[in-house]
Amino acid sequence: MRPNRPDPKAPVDSPWTRRDTIAAWVIGVVALLTRFIGLTQPTSSGTPVFDEKHYVPQGWDMVRSHFNIVLGGIESNPAYGLVVHPPLGKQLLAAGEMIFGYTPLGWRIMTALFGTAVIVFIFLLARRLSQSTNIAIVAGIIAIFDGVLLVAAKFGMLDIFQVLFVVMAAWTIVGDMRQVHHRWHDAWLAGKLEGTGPYGPRMGFRWWRFATGVLLGLALSVKWSGLYYIMFFGLMSSFWDLWLRRKYGVEKPVAGTLLRDVPSALASIVLIPALLYIWSWRAWFASETSVYRHSLADGTIADSDWPWLSHLPEPAAGWLYYHFSVLDFHSSLTSSGGHSHPWDSKPWAWLVSARPILYYSATDLECPVGDGTCREMIYMFGTPIIWWLTIPVLLWAAWVWLTRKDFRVIVPFIGFMAGFVPWLAAFDRQMYFFYAIALVPFTIVLIALALGELSKRGGPVTWGWVRKLAGFEMRWGQLAAVVYLAAVVAAFIYWSPIFYGFTVPEGYYQSLMWLPSWQ
Repeated sequence: MRPNRPDPKAPVDSPWTRRDTIAAWVIGVVALLTRFIGLTQPTSSGTPVFDEKHYVPQGWDMVRSHFNIVLGGIESNPAYGLVVHPPLGKQLLAAGEMIFGYTPLGWRIMTALFGTAVIVFIFLLARRLSQSTNIAIVAGIIAIFDGVLLVAAKFGMLDIFQVLFVVMAAWTIVGDMRQVHHRWHDAWLAGKLEGTGPYGPRMGFRWWRFATGVLLGLALSVKWSGLYYIMFFGLMSSFWDLWLRRKYGVEKPVAGTLLRDVPSALASIVLIPALLYIWSWRAWFASETSVYRHSLADGTIADSDWPWLSHLPEPAAGWLYYHFSVLDFHSSLTSSGGHSHPWDSKPWAWLVSARPILYYSATDLECPVGDGTCREMIYMFGTPIIWWLTIPVLLWAAWVWLTRKDFRVIVPFIGFMAGFVPWLAAFDRQMYFFYAIALVPFTIVLIALALGELSKRGGPVTWGWVRKLAGFEMRWGQLAAVVYLAAVVAAFIYWSPIFYGFTVPEGYYQSLMWLPSWQ
């Protein structure tokens, strides 16, 4: 080992307190209430609305065809000619339908519960990154009042399931990064790094990283876009290991990382997700009537574009044929191929919520009070005061990371890029705003971190009524942060009619449509 100057420092820990527990419970309860308000409305004459029409019947198929509690059932109701997403999301919908039946509560209760958990884990992620209860509370409040996270939790679709697994994976990977940093520092303090050779020591089994792999496997088992997080989080973990080996003076840090860290990272963040993904298809393998289950025997594979699959055993051949068929479906949904949709939006539009997507519409309704007509509309729509800060807060995060070595922003910044950059490469594909749901938790955490920095700025507020109201001497930066949070709540209330589908007069609805692209 070679000496490293200046002496490395351990990450600062702020112990979990009773205040953290109370804050987490309060945020969770408020999130639950906001997501359960009007949960069973709207419907289409008692049936699912929007893309619920694909996934809810597939979940019900699983209920009716389930073998047992371990295997579950299969989805035989096709979405676009064939079922185009892995089974786990439908299995979760089926759990609610099994308890409450084929009812709006049955097909939406799981998304509401998962949506509530997303808010709690945004709080926990901010708390673990910042080691600050105040910053975590700020993140939780902002998350409660974001329209995208709200609407995603109120419909029987798949995205909110994946979002929870991704946010939890971010929380666990932060736990791993902090834990392995502590291990390095403890070994350095104890003088145990000497004599470990040019590659440095191994750091033992890393349970937090193993948990990250499990969660990423669950995300992948909901939608294939989970692959992006496996790739980005895996690279981030390995580069963090490289940084630690350099920091603590390993003679050959690159070789040490490749030999000591990368194999275990691949096992946890690649192999474990792959095994869990295959496990999610257990009902498909167990059923004799699954889609393409016997495509080898019936000659479908021989006549396909992938006849080489005929050399594999029948279950593997049919399963891979199914996957290639789904991949072919997704790759064919391109704008240049003639596919269009009135609510299509590209990734750059997601950055400012420029093109929301309409989930439910009832127009020309009789107003309960007064003359004229009313509407009931529900949009997947981001609270503007949150979403319009996306680009500024990403630039701020990049700045403090590069210039101040503020490593708190690394995970939310990389998490955002994992859900954004890959879609830029596939910009010709037909896309919708609900693909961006996984972006906003990381935006919110970055905003909370930025507000934490802002609150340290400025001198004392000289207005006596502010001090009297706050109960302490408040800085101008703290006042600005409080004003921003109040504006978030006010904006949520203002746009709540298109989050919940409240009946509003035509004029009020038009007053909510600030941009032409919102309609």
